[in-house]
Amino acid sequence: MTRVLEASGIVRRFGGLTAVGGVDIHVDAGEMVGLIGPNGSGKTTLFDCLSRVQTIDEGSIMLNGTDISKMQPHQVAHIGLSRTFQVLRVYRELTVLENMELSVQWGDISLLSSFRKPTKETTERADRLIDFLLLSRLRDQQASSLSGGQRRLLELGMALMSDPSIVLLDEAMSGVNPSLVEQIKDRIRILNQEQGVSFLLVEHDIRFVKDLCDRVVVLNYGEKLAEGAPDEIMENEAVIEAYFGDDGTEGAGDAGN
Repeated sequence: MTRVLEASGIVRRFGGLTAVGGVDIHVDAGEMVGLIGPNGSGKTTLFDCLSRVQTIDEGSIMLNGTDISKMQPHQVAHIGLSRTFQVLRVYRELTVLENMELSVQWGDISLLSSFRKPTKETTERADRLIDFLLLSRLRDQQASSLSGGQRRLLELGMALMSDPSIVLLDEAMSGVNPSLVEQIKDRIRILNQEQGVSFLLVEHDIRFVKDLCDRVVVLNYGEKLAEGAPDEIMENEAVIEAYFGDDGTEGAGDAGN
C-alpha cells in the first residue's frame, strides 16, 4: 500500500524530560489509525511533531514521499497534511463560512493576505464542505453560537479546506454531546471510504477508536507500547494495565498528553 505518512525514531525532549522517545509510526493510503494511551503518554506531543508544530530532536518524517522533518506547519499543509487540536481553534467572532474561507489561507506569509476577498472557488469549496458536514443552516452564524459538537465539525471542515491526503484528529470528541458523536463518526467514515482521506486520531473514547480504526498504536511514557488491530489491543494485558491501571480506571500518566 502507498504510505501517506511515515515517521521513524521520533524523539522530542523538553530539558531533561523525554516526551517522545524513539517512536515509529505510519499511516497508509485510505487507512484510519488510532493513537491511544494514558494521559501524559506523549500523544499530543507526537501529533505536534508530525504536523511540525514542534521541532524534533531526532528522527525523520515523510509525507507523501517528501521529507518534512524540517518544514513549517503551513508547508506540510500545502502538501497534504492537516490537523485539528485538542483545544478548539475556530474564530468565534467570524461566521461558519468565514472560518472556512480563512482556513484555506492558513500559513500565508503576509498578514494582508488574510483580508483578501476569497476566490469564487474557495467559497464554493467551503459551501460544499459546510453542506457535507450538515452545517448549512448555520452557514452565516457566528462560530460562538455553535455547540461544542458543531464547532468540532467546523474545525474538521477547516482542516479539509486544503484538500489533505491525511488529517490528524486530536480528541475530536472532546466536549461533544453524545447525540452528535455518531454524526461526526459518520462524516469521518464517508471521508475515508468514499474520498480516500487517511486519518490518524487521538481519542480517549475507546469505542470510537474501535468503530473507526483499522489499526491502533499505544503510547506509554513517550514510547510505543503496542500496535495491532483494535480487538487485539483491547485484550493486550500490558495495554490494559498501562491505560486503565490496576484499579480499572484510566491512568493519569506523568504530564501532558
